[in-house]
Amino acid sequence: MVLKVFHDRSSLAKAAAQKAAVAIRSAIRDRGQARVIAATGTSQFEFLAALTEPADIDWGRVELFHLDEYIGLPASHPASFRKILLERLVNKAGIAEFHPLDGDAHDVSDVIRQVGTALASAPVDIAFVGVGENGHLAFNDPPADFETEEPYLIVNLDEACRRQQVGEGWFGDLSQVPKQAISMSIRQIMRAKEILAVVPDSRKAQAVKACFEGEISPMAPASILRTHANASVYLDHESASLLSSTLETSA
Repeated sequence: MVLKVFHDRSSLAKAAAQKAAVAIRSAIRDRGQARVIAATGTSQFEFLAALTEPADIDWGRVELFHLDEYIGLPASHPASFRKILLERLVNKAGIAEFHPLDGDAHDVSDVIRQVGTALASAPVDIAFVGVGENGHLAFNDPPADFETEEPYLIVNLDEACRRQQVGEGWFGDLSQVPKQAISMSIRQIMRAKEILAVVPDSRKAQAVKACFEGEISPMAPASILRTHANASVYLDHESASLLSSTLETSA
């Protein structure tokens, strides 16, 4: 795993987008298609905007999956992750094949089964992820399940995770935040050929320190990224502010 620190959110986003674009173009060149996993959340917005700028990515050859979605939240809600991905990536870029996680479906288990089968049918070229304020990876809050082989899980969201969503302005108060979500499993994320974690903001500094300088543990779910052979974690100076080690720094 490689940690890189950038001057600010903007330079981080641009550098991450350049790295992501290389992976997508390479997969399309080599196999005729790129299979991609994408995260949402406010920490990803600048990255997604930068990623959709290049004109030389054949988005019609991209198959997209997403990491997680609230259960019981309609796609019309501003916090809906499928709404965010549709608006900021799928429709904007012209992605031909998107597998939405419909957390508002009558049978969520059927959604998990169908999307999970499609996801597991072939290798994923690159996964774009974030890290939560509680160290979560996707919606795998601590203590995360590092063992299950299932592609997607129904998870209970802990209070720290739910309070983060209120703090980011997606919900008026804690009572409005769903208590459950669909989440891609840790092992499924780790199966991606390449993982790119985009983690800006001082709110993430404590989680960054715990996950990347502490013990690799289900109590710090994103710490598992340290065991991946081709994972990169892109930080800004604020999210890296509590780290004690010397890191590669980019302008």
